[in-house]
Amino acid sequence: MKKIYGILSIVSALALIVCMLISSLDLVAYYEPGFYEKEYRKYNVQEPLKMEITDILYVTDEMMDYLKGYRADLVVETTVDGKEREFFNDREKSHMADVRDLFLGGIRLRRLLLLLVIAIVGTLVCMDEHPFRRLSKGYLIGGGVFLAALGAFAAYASQDFTRAFTQFHHVFFNNDLWLLDPKTDLLINMLPEGFFTDFAIHMGVIFAGMLVVLAVVCIVFLIVTRQKKGVAKEDIY
Repeated sequence: MKKIYGILSIVSALALIVCMLISSLDLVAYYEPGFYEKEYRKYNVQEPLKMEITDILYVTDEMMDYLKGYRADLVVETTVDGKEREFFNDREKSHMADVRDLFLGGIRLRRLLLLLVIAIVGTLVCMDEHPFRRLSKGYLIGGGVFLAALGAFAAYASQDFTRAFTQFHHVFFNNDLWLLDPKTDLLINMLPEGFFTDFAIHMGVIFAGMLVVLAVVCIVFLIVTRQKKGVAKEDIY
């Protein structure tokens, strides 16, 4: 049974880490103060959009409400080049509908994985002699795997972010609606490639920080409980 408990602890760790990955995206997309305005000013998106920064931020707020499922459509009226018009055209609306499905799907996946983590932790607490030591060690194994994968991806993306960005879209979208034209589509001018590079960096830093903090907690817990109880190595795995 010890091997089964060990496998369960690693599964729960991987599920928790995926939840943390989704949460890091969530934090940057919705909750990092001033992120969008800083990015817009950095890339001077006002010029190609021919819009005031306040109007761009208004469109952004409406777009994020749509992605969170708080509004049913993307009919957003604003001022472009001194004229009132809809910001999003039909192609952009179709693509953003796909993005919303992806975002909301991620939220649903996070909830399911959290339930899985709770179920596994509950099982180990009821049946295992050292559940939290086993879970801590399982997390360190799973966290190590994810950190290695994150480092490898970061190294790959840093060499050619455009290629990595393109491959991401091929994996998560089954159409070419994400291929926008800066001459006709405002969305790509509001969110240039550099924006997504910065987004990925912020997300990666937050995710890595979560991994490291939880790893430190697990290591300290393993050291303290081993010193207090003299737990033998063979009792854990």
